[in-house]
Amino acid sequence: MDIATVVGLLAGIFFTIYGVYSSGGVIASYINIPSIIITLGGTLASTLMSYPLKSFLNLGNVIRNAFKEKDFSPNKIIEEIINLANVARKEGLLSLEEYGEKINDDFLKKGILLIVDGTDPELVRNIMETELTFLEDRHAEGQRMLESAATFAPAFGMIGTLVGLINMLRTLSDPSTVGPQMSVALVTTYYGSILANVVFLPMANKLKIVGNKEVLVKELIIEGLLAIQAGENPRIIEEKLKTFVSPQMRKNYREQEQLRREGVI
Repeated sequence: MDIATVVGLLAGIFFTIYGVYSSGGVIASYINIPSIIITLGGTLASTLMSYPLKSFLNLGNVIRNAFKEKDFSPNKIIEEIINLANVARKEGLLSLEEYGEKINDDFLKKGILLIVDGTDPELVRNIMETELTFLEDRHAEGQRMLESAATFAPAFGMIGTLVGLINMLRTLSDPSTVGPQMSVALVTTYYGSILANVVFLPMANKLKIVGNKEVLVKELIIEGLLAIQAGENPRIIEEKLKTFVSPQMRKNYREQEQLRREGVI
């Protein structure tokens, strides 16, 4: 479970409710079932129209992914690649097959098997980059669905407001109904803004960041495996791969490497 997503969502809800109470509002006046149906139902309906059914049905998994803790550590991958490079240097490329069977990362395992099979380096790169491209497309589609929902939600909030205003004008002859009808009209816009800015957009941004980290790790894998296949020195491979990460990550990697050499970890 990704703590930042959970805390952020709960904090957004808390501050919204706190704002209602601190301004002298009554939370019950912000709850209106027809407004929820118009805003949420309309948002989902328009999102369904915008994407294939199969993609829309996967929206639940997309949202769940925003709450999952995923460890895409470039430093761990660099360490794994260097271990593979040392094995290949000492025992040959064929020895990587047995080592690769113990690896849980399917992308890395696939690359190792391609190398062991003696696949041409250019073909290895093409196969791996093609798979990476389709991975990026799948991630981008989920992000786009959430961004589309964030666009539709305020629009349907406004539609709900117009519905409320029409109802208000219909009963304008009765002054006692103007206040309650106006309140219902405005709360629909409130729902649309909350859905867009507290739920859909933050989740889309979280998925984009996580997706970029995963792509970076897989690019590291591709470059590392091709360097191993080319027979490059493990130290050279390490320095090459460290250029993919930020200076802070390089510093962390050096610190962890020093601790490993000292037997601390």
